[in-house]
Amino acid sequence: MNRFFADENQISGNEIRIVSPQDVKHLTRVLRAVRGERIEVSDSAEWEYETEFLRLEDGAAVLRILNRQRFAREPGLKVALFQGLPKAAKMDAIIQKSVELGVAEIFPVACVRSVLAGEAVSTQKLARWRKIAAEAAKQCRRGLTPTVHSVLSFDAALSAMRGYDLMLFPYENETERSLKSCLRGLSARPGSVALIIGPEGGFSAEEAASPVAAGAVSVSLGGTILRTETAGPAAVAMLMYEFEQQ
Repeated sequence: MNRFFADENQISGNEIRIVSPQDVKHLTRVLRAVRGERIEVSDSAEWEYETEFLRLEDGAAVLRILNRQRFAREPGLKVALFQGLPKAAKMDAIIQKSVELGVAEIFPVACVRSVLAGEAVSTQKLARWRKIAAEAAKQCRRGLTPTVHSVLSFDAALSAMRGYDLMLFPYENETERSLKSCLRGLSARPGSVALIIGPEGGFSAEEAASPVAAGAVSVSLGGTILRTETAGPAAVAMLMYEFEQQ
């Protein structure tokens, strides 16, 4: 069943109106929806709906609500990925896979060794990243579309991370503490976790000392050195396995 997103003001009584021209085109021209076809809709806040297609009206797709439930697939753990800016194509893949794995927010971070400097991230590029996140959320039937934030400086990223219950710093030079031992040694389950991942070439020496000083826990993701486009999704997957799998 295909999934779409609607704002709360598009939901009234027992009907939902899909007004995004892109979504209407996808419904009618790509999926060729016919009256009675079942479609899933999320309000990106709390509820997901099973609906059936009724008609096109004034450029909108009108759907009838059959039933609703609270999000069934959203993780209880809020994970924010602070990703050191890699080459553009790698960022596309990081966003797509992280959204599929359950991340709630993605913060691109301009680091000393970032190939793509923060000022080089155009409005168009940021819009593309957000579109990738939205498409991934639809594909894996998320309840909400994770937020892709504007680029932060490294110092601003550290400040933003302090708002999370647990700050993690996966670091290739960490030899004493694994992510597994860190998580299983916690006295209570965190509600939110922030991960900071370096760009190609890793963090500079000065940057590498900063997350721990800011309160992050340095952890190892294993014996091999992971590429930047692998490290973030791998860490997210490990967190979801530990806290979300029954």
